[in-house]
Amino acid sequence: MPDAGSQKTGTCSGAEVLENAEAFLRQGERLDDLQRSDLRIIQDPSKFCFGMDAVLLSGFVTVKQGERVTDLCTGGGIIPLLLSAKTKASQITGIEIQKDMADMAERSVRLNGLEERVRIICGDLRVRGAAGEDGSQDVVTCNPPYMAAGNGIPNPEDALALARHELTCTLEDAVRETARLLRNGGRTAWVYRPNRLAELFAVMRACRLEPKRLKFVHPFADREANMVLVEAAKGGGSFLKVEAPVVVFRAPGEYSPEIREVYGY
Repeated sequence: MPDAGSQKTGTCSGAEVLENAEAFLRQGERLDDLQRSDLRIIQDPSKFCFGMDAVLLSGFVTVKQGERVTDLCTGGGIIPLLLSAKTKASQITGIEIQKDMADMAERSVRLNGLEERVRIICGDLRVRGAAGEDGSQDVVTCNPPYMAAGNGIPNPEDALALARHELTCTLEDAVRETARLLRNGGRTAWVYRPNRLAELFAVMRACRLEPKRLKFVHPFADREANMVLVEAAKGGGSFLKVEAPVVVFRAPGEYSPEIREVYGY
């Protein structure tokens, strides 16, 4: 069965993307195949490359036909690109504070011919209105920095440090902006660390975002969870569904059938 986005118009074929790639790549960058709808993404290994958490989030979030989606902390634009293939969202927006990362994401959008459906904003989500108008979005996704700011960060200006530590965006900042962007009844999906789950729930509820779905992610079946996927609804009632967990690897170096089949990794 073709991906939901494979019938969209205006995108380039894989051959066209590869033929035009040189004009979009800069020194040190590479082009990676996303294995979906011939999509490619521009990445710079010296900065920050997407991981399994982004792929899991793109498979966990529910997006209905015609809905508007914003991805906070979009980095190189991996989640907007994947959602363009996996969903029939009418408009997908990614916001990223780092100019070089936002530039890479915007070039990936143009490389794949997705300008009509996907846009990238270089901006600070802490600035009210930077990511859009109040109540304008049906769905907001977020793969935020997991680690609280503190000592032991070698270079606070480094792209990896900015992606992993709350240096330019705290948990409260991202949740508050999520709630502002969502319409009443809108949904948000997050990927986060289990050791901060209680904190995430508390901040969400303070912003009228009620957790509705929860799925833990385990690297192996006999290991403790190292990620958690959460869906919340703005103004929703109190009811939480805990779904079956995801196990990433069946054996060292071998992805589980669920990762291959459900998430297409």
